[in-house]
Amino acid sequence: MVQKYQSPVRVYKYPFELVMAAYEKRFPTCPEIPVFLGSEILHESRSEDGAIHVIERSCKLNVDAPRLLKKMAGVEYVFFIQKNTVNWRERTLRIEAHNETFANRVVVRETCSYSVHPENEEWTCFEQSASLDIKSFFGFESTVEKIAMKQYTSNIKRGKEVIEHYLKELISQGITFIPRWTPPAGSGRDEPSPAVGQEPGDIPLDPGAPGSPCPSAEAASPDADKLDAEYIERYLGQLTPLQESCLIRLRQWLQETHKGKIPKDEHILRFLRARDFNIDKAREMLCQSLSWRKQYQVDYILQSWRPPALLQEYYTGGWHYQDKDGRPLYILRLGQMDTKGLVKALGEESLLRHVLSINEEGQKRCEENTNIFGRPITSWTCLVDLEGLNMRHLWRPGVKALLRIIEVVEDNYPETLGRLLIVRAPRVFPVLWTLVSPFINENTRQKFLIYSGNNYQGSGGLVDYVDKEVIPDFLGGDCMCTVPEGGLVPKSLYQTEDEPENSDHIRLWTETIYHSASVLRGAPHEIVVEILEGESVITWDFDILKGDVVFSLFHSKRAPEPSHKESTLAGPCAGDNVQLIDRTWVLGVDFSRVESPLVCREGESIQGSHVTRWPGFYILQWKMHGPPPCSSSSLPRVDDVLASLQGSGHKCKLIYYYEVLASKDFRGSMSSLESCNSGFSQLSGVTTSSSQSQSSSHLSR
Repeated sequence: MVQKYQSPVRVYKYPFELVMAAYEKRFPTCPEIPVFLGSEILHESRSEDGAIHVIERSCKLNVDAPRLLKKMAGVEYVFFIQKNTVNWRERTLRIEAHNETFANRVVVRETCSYSVHPENEEWTCFEQSASLDIKSFFGFESTVEKIAMKQYTSNIKRGKEVIEHYLKELISQGITFIPRWTPPAGSGRDEPSPAVGQEPGDIPLDPGAPGSPCPSAEAASPDADKLDAEYIERYLGQLTPLQESCLIRLRQWLQETHKGKIPKDEHILRFLRARDFNIDKAREMLCQSLSWRKQYQVDYILQSWRPPALLQEYYTGGWHYQDKDGRPLYILRLGQMDTKGLVKALGEESLLRHVLSINEEGQKRCEENTNIFGRPITSWTCLVDLEGLNMRHLWRPGVKALLRIIEVVEDNYPETLGRLLIVRAPRVFPVLWTLVSPFINENTRQKFLIYSGNNYQGSGGLVDYVDKEVIPDFLGGDCMCTVPEGGLVPKSLYQTEDEPENSDHIRLWTETIYHSASVLRGAPHEIVVEILEGESVITWDFDILKGDVVFSLFHSKRAPEPSHKESTLAGPCAGDNVQLIDRTWVLGVDFSRVESPLVCREGESIQGSHVTRWPGFYILQWKMHGPPPCSSSSLPRVDDVLASLQGSGHKCKLIYYYEVLASKDFRGSMSSLESCNSGFSQLSGVTTSSSQSQSSSHLSR
């Protein structure tokens, strides 16, 4: 397996020429880097005007490996070839290195670059990437891989420190300015001018000094599509070099393959942490969550969800300041909550929506606290009071609803809970804990602190985690808490027995304008639109949730008779499968194709339209697409990852919406649709249109 590394952008707040002078002090030997034993110039050349300077060196390294392994390999040192290309005109340095030792067994490639900061020409940016491919090594491939990665990552941070060391050494020697390269006299090139009102020797080296050219904090990131090391430390926290690399690589992969809105960096980082920075596992988990968010419009929940008055009165939870670490604090008086009454009166869906809105609000509060406290706040603390917990809370449907909610939260909000403080746990609590703990991730369980009786009071209790002045009054503190006290939900508010909750699946957004459908092998899903006048416009907007399908549009003068099949395989939430085109119908005789078939991949959002030419019946058809050919690409797309995660290959799922407009009302864009704000969520802001439509169709992008 090829191991890869990608660094964030590291910024030196010094001019490029001064950084280059510090970099050259690393050669031919560098005592500051013990593994670097020396170097020898193999080739050196300059362009005619001196703007380009190329140096190729052989570098000798002392690898920190077991003596036995070195003896078996028959080498004491490792040699690398390094090629440095300085472009003084463009003010860039490109470094390319590869191993010479064991080149037929191990392939190491490294590329580094120094360049001028795009928003401050007196700063210098540095990036590096590397790959390691161990083909064979005497049966010690895994050991060599671990040694190589450990050695490489340990020297990454050291490399920046060495440059900083030599910069300070230059400054201590009185070298604070090095002129920029200028073309030779008579070359016809103009010499770059210093900034207005500045002499070359006046460039301040302290970015905080008065008159310094350093930009505002917003300018610290050299590229909107790249992550700056200072930004990571400020907003995401301390990460190891490999953790930084995993974040950057997963982010780049999403930018290259994901068709929707890219999640925030802290959101991506949570999934990496949940999978111990295994990039493949984190990618699978994140892709499933993105599909879930897209399907259920979770991005809009804070704007669309308004909890019913009953929930506001009887749901005993709410936000309450923050803990000592700056994490938002959520208080849940679970012992006072009538979970049975809430489930019977509101159903699972309302409770699930409310919990999702709490999690979305928690992420928002974390971002706000990060800005308030000036340090990364990526999780919140939950304080659960169990006083009043009894066997009523162990009501089977209520526990079942709780387990489903836990499952949804665990899958889609990993690493958002920083600490869970459980106080006044009664004797019945171990029974509840036995039921729910298997559904809670091990990393999450380690964040639980459980206090029975009054053990939460005094040293070692809540005061260790929450400031005394914000401890709620009902727990002996002085702070008035606005969390509802709950109570029993009146039975008169219960749903009637003929309105049972769906016991197989938690459904969301039942009022959505989109319809769900299943597409089975040999059983396409079809809908019919009757057009009474020519020059009407049929518009459609659909999302492929599972599998690959082929979308087609047909016309017939005959009214089709539906063959309706409830999909028992897909489950009650997958929708119906309806077939309209009779098996005896002949294409070109009984009906005709008016739109070319369009292959739609899993995860894609499709919008399109068709201007009708004739009255009659237009049939929109989705049928299962055959297995895609194997790809030679080493990096799968979001669609491919999602496909590999789904179960049976004999069923596809989609959500669709369609509308018929008079031609004069159609403006050729999705603005005419009720669904114009999104193709289900912000994540589908960039969508795939029916690009293969005939010339008579107007497409939206």
